[in-house]
Amino acid sequence: MSEEKQEKKQVQKKSAKIALVRIKGNNKISQEKRDTLDMLGLYKKNYCVVLEKTPSIMGMVKKIEDLVTWGEVSDSTSKELKEKRGEKTKKKGKEELKKFFRLCPPKGGFERKGIKVPFSIGGALGYRGDKINDLIKRML
Repeated sequence: MSEEKQEKKQVQKKSAKIALVRIKGNNKISQEKRDTLDMLGLYKKNYCVVLEKTPSIMGMVKKIEDLVTWGEVSDSTSKELKEKRGEKTKKKGKEELKKFFRLCPPKGGFERKGIKVPFSIGGALGYRGDKINDLIKRML
């Protein structure tokens, strides 16, 4: 029984998805952070990516935490993102979705203290948990 529970927990951890939304632009950013953003597919402001929550991804997120906001995305929000903002590319005769989504600035703006302050204090940057779904819906 305990082995089955451990397997279920591992499956749940693997299926956990996070959404990353880039808040800040390229001005005064080190080359290392730019490379990390490019590897994740966050090329410009207001771009969003939905990724699996793995230790390697979380290490990259920790490196760029002062440029993005992230949280656990629900299945309905990720499906809505793909329907409304999914762009298709042709590779060798196949159509595939791009790995990023271009979003509009949020309706009603970012949080009260702006984009220079962490979310925990009232700003827009950093970890926001399930509230990322509200932000993404305002940006669609």
